[in-house]
Amino acid sequence: MAEVDGSSGASLVFAYYVTGHGLGHATRVVEVARHLCLAGHEVHIVTAAPEFVFKRDIPSPKLHIRKVLLDCGAVQSDALTVDCQGSLEEYARTAVVNRAALLAVEAEWLKSIKANLVVADIVPVACTAANLAGVPSVCVTNFSWDFIYSEYVTVAGKHHQSIVWQIAEDYSHALFLIRLPGYCPMPAFRDVVDVPLVVRDVRRSRKQVRKDLGVGEDVKLLLFNFGGQDARWSLKDEYLPSGWLCWVCGAPAEQQLGSNFKRMDRDAYVPDLIAASDCMLGKIGYGTVSETLACKTPLVFVRRDHFNEEPFLRKMLEFYRGGVEMNRRDFMSGRWAPYLERALIIRPCFNGSLNGGKVAASLLEDAARGKADTIKPHNGAQRLRDAIVFGFQLQRHPGRELTIPDWYGPTETKLGLLPARKSIDGIQGAVLPYELEVDDFEILEGNLHGLEDTAEFLRTLARLDEEGDVRASDLAEKPQQRERLAAGGLFRWEDDLFIARAPGRLDVMGGIADYSGSLVLQMPIKEACHVAVQRSPPTLQRLWKHTRARLSAHGGAAKPVVCIVSFGSDMVNRAPTFDMDLSDFLDSNGDPISYEAARQYFKQDTSQKWAAYVAGTLLVLMRELGVRFLDSISILVSSDVPEGKGVSSSAALEVATMSAIAAAYGLKISSRDLAILCQKVENHVVGAPCGVMDQMASACGEANKLLAMVCQPAEVKGHVNIPLHVQFWGIDSGIRHSVGGADYGSVRVGAFMGRRIIQCISSKQCEGLKALAADDVDDPEFALSLVDAKEQYLCNIPPHRLEGEYADELPVKMKGQEFLNSFGSHNDPVTRIDPNQSYAIKAPTAHPVYEDFRVKSFAVALTAAESDEQLTALGELMLQSHYSYSKCGLGSHGTDRLVRLVKSTNQNAQSDGATLFGAKITGGGCGGTVCVLGRAGARSSDQILKIQESYKAATGHLPYIFEGSSMGAGQFGFLRVHRRASHEIPQLRAV
Repeated sequence: MAEVDGSSGASLVFAYYVTGHGLGHATRVVEVARHLCLAGHEVHIVTAAPEFVFKRDIPSPKLHIRKVLLDCGAVQSDALTVDCQGSLEEYARTAVVNRAALLAVEAEWLKSIKANLVVADIVPVACTAANLAGVPSVCVTNFSWDFIYSEYVTVAGKHHQSIVWQIAEDYSHALFLIRLPGYCPMPAFRDVVDVPLVVRDVRRSRKQVRKDLGVGEDVKLLLFNFGGQDARWSLKDEYLPSGWLCWVCGAPAEQQLGSNFKRMDRDAYVPDLIAASDCMLGKIGYGTVSETLACKTPLVFVRRDHFNEEPFLRKMLEFYRGGVEMNRRDFMSGRWAPYLERALIIRPCFNGSLNGGKVAASLLEDAARGKADTIKPHNGAQRLRDAIVFGFQLQRHPGRELTIPDWYGPTETKLGLLPARKSIDGIQGAVLPYELEVDDFEILEGNLHGLEDTAEFLRTLARLDEEGDVRASDLAEKPQQRERLAAGGLFRWEDDLFIARAPGRLDVMGGIADYSGSLVLQMPIKEACHVAVQRSPPTLQRLWKHTRARLSAHGGAAKPVVCIVSFGSDMVNRAPTFDMDLSDFLDSNGDPISYEAARQYFKQDTSQKWAAYVAGTLLVLMRELGVRFLDSISILVSSDVPEGKGVSSSAALEVATMSAIAAAYGLKISSRDLAILCQKVENHVVGAPCGVMDQMASACGEANKLLAMVCQPAEVKGHVNIPLHVQFWGIDSGIRHSVGGADYGSVRVGAFMGRRIIQCISSKQCEGLKALAADDVDDPEFALSLVDAKEQYLCNIPPHRLEGEYADELPVKMKGQEFLNSFGSHNDPVTRIDPNQSYAIKAPTAHPVYEDFRVKSFAVALTAAESDEQLTALGELMLQSHYSYSKCGLGSHGTDRLVRLVKSTNQNAQSDGATLFGAKITGGGCGGTVCVLGRAGARSSDQILKIQESYKAATGHLPYIFEGSSMGAGQFGFLRVHRRASHEIPQLRAV
């Protein structure tokens, strides 16, 4: 390491590692490196990015470029889609396979240039190489690859999980993080310094740029800057509103451009072009967002799939009124006009400092001299303890951050899904008299059933005009969320609305055994999804501008359209709106399209794939019941059921949507049949291989009771009263659960493969018994084997039959192709066998057989007399179920930790009398929520809160606690409501 004499004028040597992912990193590094060079320091840029990006803007002999690829970033299959699997595999090839040799080379090189400081944006191995060379390191970024890749791991499979932890460990060697605005959660860093925007300066005025390029001030100008754009994208003049011109950056030479599109030179200085334009069309990245905000130029953006820094940059962009979202279908089809016209209306209002490059350079200089006040040495392992990355959702978890900027976390209620209640007469939090709370609406059919969440949903509807006014939002101190604006123009208030409510469910016992025919015990939870539906003649439906533009492009004739708004979209990084022509659900003969065609339709845009759960209900009703939708339909979704926590948010959404549509169209569907139809939505339209218990619990459940159902296919046995001395809680592990995940699907495949193998084994036994006892076909073993040979549900095989006849014959694992060769189809209509995948068979086959026995025992034990022995027996059955999940490969670190905390609480309380007796992972496993059984009372609630705090202390995640129950959709029925005119609303009186 170079000697530094401590004087402020001594020249320093910086090794600046820049990721090979995109040019946005390079452009911001230019701004920091430029200030370092101006201060007289040597800067060595280590990158795979083009050299001209740096040399063009830093004409200094003190700048050196070393071309090395040390991290690949996110591999994109096209300009809008990240290849999760490919990204992880490419990173493994780049920085994992040859890691030792790579680190040795970098450490020696750092010593050879006598580096004083390593700077990373945001190359993980640079920090470890610096540590090996004895050189301090600092990271400068708005995101880190451990966070980005953690979501890829959930998509691409757990076998890449070690990459995430290795990256976090690399970052743990950094002295501190210089954090840029628009940042993601970066838990690998404990010492953080926030700086202003690092952004390139505008060099020429808007007037001068336009003059140089021959464009008048009266011309509306669009800048098209889409890194990695496909040469096959033909940009046509009709894409632009009349009188507009478009400058195109980075256009491939072979790309066809209309006469109103002008190709910019490769070395064109983009900040000047942005400042000279009326708006910009592109995708969200740090460079684009920072430069459009700095220039106060609106950005019309199209979402990318799995680009996980995007939600946080988008939130900042929208907070400063700088963004207009264009859906992918309109982008690809050239229906740009409504979005560009909207961009002309908004007024970006960013007024923060733009000197982040200078500030960051000063911090780096202090760090290199060893005098930065922010440098606080910590043991890397201690920091890594707090790097809880894997599996956490993109949203901020309550309690995770103590101080955050406004753009990072907007004001939230309990789940951030419904607006906070407004104050009355200036008294914050005052509660209206219950009978007056929904006076904006006249309830024509149905009733509230005393449900406060339904009353709050009606209050939300009443505020839509106020909150959804675009002009009012532009003038407001803080802009409204896009979903509120979209919802404000959704309904015609002179017509009736139909509202349905469906709760999530807590899987008490049964879980994944449902698809094998088990008895299941499910409790509908307090959290529920509300859906409001309105049908309108196509000529009267209120449509968004882009929808009207699409219809105009096809002749302008009114035709049925479905428009959907989903509240809470920001929490899970999905587009808040979706619309489609209902004719898209019809083939050329006017018949409903196939489920496979629908599944492909919704896969076109990942950010709008959620609409399959909602609009898919329409297709199922068309295909299964012959319903024809000739009216247009407007749908608003607002759910309190948290997503990804294993409490059936998807089932609640499907059941509430179909219930509201059925009410609007006068369809009489029993709760059971409705649940089965909703399962078809998830199995065939969404493509998730779930059983039916989730939909049944949401549709048929009753408050404070366990729905007992045999899933063969869906036979409700009744509702089991929860004894007054028993209580169930759900504790969220913070690890995202997905019923469509690879592990859930492979376990289901393994169970069906096991069933097929048992059928073949029992068939051979029958043949053998026939040969041995040709005159005695009444042999009981023959009869049992004959039943097993035809058995469609694993759960009908008794445990003793499994152990005595089949367990030794079942393979632990089997390759898909081997199974197909030996047994043919596994006869599961909703999963497919991958010939190249190896499937566990023995554990997934045994689980439902024993689980069905455990569930039946649990139901009987619930009716026993109150005693510690009863609660201990119930808890033991839950624990057995939990560990059986793990044998199938459906466990997780988070859920295992929660179960251990429950067990330790029980053991520590033995002397005083236990209050918590058992716990198990729920639903599809692989994360999600743990169900806890305890004695009802304040002491148990205190223990649950202690577990919550212990889990937070260990992981950094404060678990959400599910407590309470509510009625299912069938018992709720529906509401038909009519909004009163303002003069009809009774005067509110203080109580």
